[in-house]
Amino acid sequence: MAGTGVWVFKRDGVMQLEADVEGGDGEEAEEAGALERRLAGLGWERYYEDRAVVQLHRRDGGADLISLPRDFARFRSTHMYDVVLKNRDHFKVLDN
Repeated sequence: MAGTGVWVFKRDGVMQLEADVEGGDGEEAEEAGALERRLAGLGWERYYEDRAVVQLHRRDGGADLISLPRDFARFRSTHMYDVVLKNRDHFKVLDN
């Protein structure tokens, strides 16, 4: 993902990066480290080191696993869907 902002998924299936949008807590995830720190605050920790991906699992021993590309430019809607689905109380998808 180049630049900062939020990916917006339109009804026609097109996704577009919109700048200067922030989450409910006022925090933007502009790079992989910021997203990983936010997930760490929700109980996720690194599970497996790999050159291409960062894998996170729940500290409480749950079976959920999130895999994110180490290169944030390779971050796609499927990765965000995985994050939202496994953290429903903290992330949400808005229909524009």
